[in-house]
Amino acid sequence: MRRHSRIRTVWAAGAALALTLVTGCEGLVEGDGPTASEGGAEAPAAGHAVSPLRNPDGTGPGLAPVVGDGPEAAARKLVEGLRTKGRGPRTGYDRDEFGYAWMDSADGVPLARNGCDTRNDLLKRDGQKLRFRSGSDCVVVAMTLDDPYTGTTVEWRKQQASEVQIDHVVPLSYSWQMGSSRWPESKREQLANDPLNLLPVQGRANSAKRDSGPASWLPPNRSVRCAYAVRFAQVAAKYELAVTAPDRQAMLRQCGG
Repeated sequence: MRRHSRIRTVWAAGAALALTLVTGCEGLVEGDGPTASEGGAEAPAAGHAVSPLRNPDGTGPGLAPVVGDGPEAAARKLVEGLRTKGRGPRTGYDRDEFGYAWMDSADGVPLARNGCDTRNDLLKRDGQKLRFRSGSDCVVVAMTLDDPYTGTTVEWRKQQASEVQIDHVVPLSYSWQMGSSRWPESKREQLANDPLNLLPVQGRANSAKRDSGPASWLPPNRSVRCAYAVRFAQVAAKYELAVTAPDRQAMLRQCGG
């Protein structure tokens, strides 16, 4: 009888451990925890950021690192599929060619025509501890931002609006030089307001980037450089934009290529 008692005790302990493991996973949602992948595992997202590989439409927040053999191989495959060509002249470029800034009426992209302009949509998507203007559920006046480009936390207030800027991952001027100058205006408006191409980031980092491609500028935060390359490639692929050969090589290097 004592032997059977010991067996029951061991079985009960094992069952309790299994129950603990199951219940411990209940809070996980896509992007919040590590995901097993071939040859490696993707790191947990920083804050509430999501890996670009899990966020193909850009409606998820932030830019979590892409790590592990499987995710990096997927990233390289995406980058390798991009066409390359030389960067054309900037002649004729003007921000107004892409519609007025932060319009809510760029049809064909997520979050359009929801009654809130693109900038505030993006602040709401990526910010935490949001505070809104009195009487509004749109206009963000304060928030905490985990800036993917620098790896720092920005306590932002609208009085210092330029401390957080919305970066076009594929800069509009870059796109102009790579072919968007020949697009209809409606497609340029989509590129300028597509959440896939937009990230709220530290203002100084965005200003330093200007209209550079990945061969000339990468986020100071090395842990998100592959993720940045993925996002740049996702935008280029969606809009059928070529990139320069040095830019494609730079993106591949960030993801182990």
